[in-house]
Amino acid sequence: MRSFEISVPDDVLNDLSDRLAGSRLLGDSPRRPATGLSAAYLAELVDAWRSFDWRARERWLNQDPQYLADVRGTRLHFVHRRARNADAPAVLVMHGWPHTFALQLDLARLLPEFHVVVPSFPGFAFSEPYDGTMTENIMADLMHSLMTGELGYERYLVYGEDISANVSDLIAAEHPEQVAGILVTHAHFGTDEERDALDDPEARGFFERLAASGGPDGAYAHLQATRPDTLAAALNDSPVGLLAWLVEKLVEWSDTPNGDPAALERLIARDRILTEATLYWATQTIASSFRPYFDRGADARIPPVEVPAVVAIQRHEHDYPEALARAFYRDLRSFERLDEGGHFAAAEVPAAMVERLRLLAAEAGLLGA
Repeated sequence: MRSFEISVPDDVLNDLSDRLAGSRLLGDSPRRPATGLSAAYLAELVDAWRSFDWRARERWLNQDPQYLADVRGTRLHFVHRRARNADAPAVLVMHGWPHTFALQLDLARLLPEFHVVVPSFPGFAFSEPYDGTMTENIMADLMHSLMTGELGYERYLVYGEDISANVSDLIAAEHPEQVAGILVTHAHFGTDEERDALDDPEARGFFERLAASGGPDGAYAHLQATRPDTLAAALNDSPVGLLAWLVEKLVEWSDTPNGDPAALERLIARDRILTEATLYWATQTIASSFRPYFDRGADARIPPVEVPAVVAIQRHEHDYPEALARAFYRDLRSFERLDEGGHFAAAEVPAAMVERLRLLAAEAGLLGA
């Protein structure tokens, strides 16, 4: 393991500036859907990116101790914030797509009484791609090996969002002797076969609602899973295209009414949005970030989780049935539906997530109640 500091070369930033200056922006299509990224907001963000002070953001990012470690043959990047108390509880905070480790740092910085580890998944930001088929099981094995083998934590808490939600479930299910508890905002869905077998009307209604919007809303995933290199070639060459692809999801998936950009930036500040875009651009990792989509294969059945669980359902899945959570998280200590906070709960409502992590640590016997 070795220390790491972010330092994007000047020529990369100069090239980005030149490309942004030569952007050819389009207007909105006629009769475009109300959802998605508007041309006006994209133009505003492009203008802001041109004057974005990346060196200031680097200094902000480098406030957190960062490291590179070779974990089972893959070089992983991670933030490791140590508490003053050596016996403090440890928590693994994972990101999803299209965000990076950087979007989880507000949460990490609000947890001084925890040892906090925020990794970059393989192929994201400064972690190298996995040399093989990167399934959810592989990601779970790498994250668990980082926490226990590399960092030496005998017990820890785990939290995941988006593509790391199943990873989080897998770690907790497969390593109950070392995972002390799990915080959940994206509760377990189960395989297609498991969902088809449900006879609970509330559960069937929940999945039918998701399926009804899965065509247009899931188009991005279908493309990333079936034509990843074609898409990546365009996004890796055009910073405006990359920005549009990433920010559309931030707008649609965060807790923003009708995709309102002003509402988005009240939850995720513009500097944070442009930080994400710059990280993808500077590391050229948009292609490798698609790996969880086209590598995943068939849905894997995940065993029920037996460790203490705190479930706080994010707003986009507000109608997730409590009965499903109780069936899967067998030691459920708390179930609620967040009043605010969407897909990116750790970034949107970090203070609320801190409260839930402290509750989980207390329930797991790692902190005083």
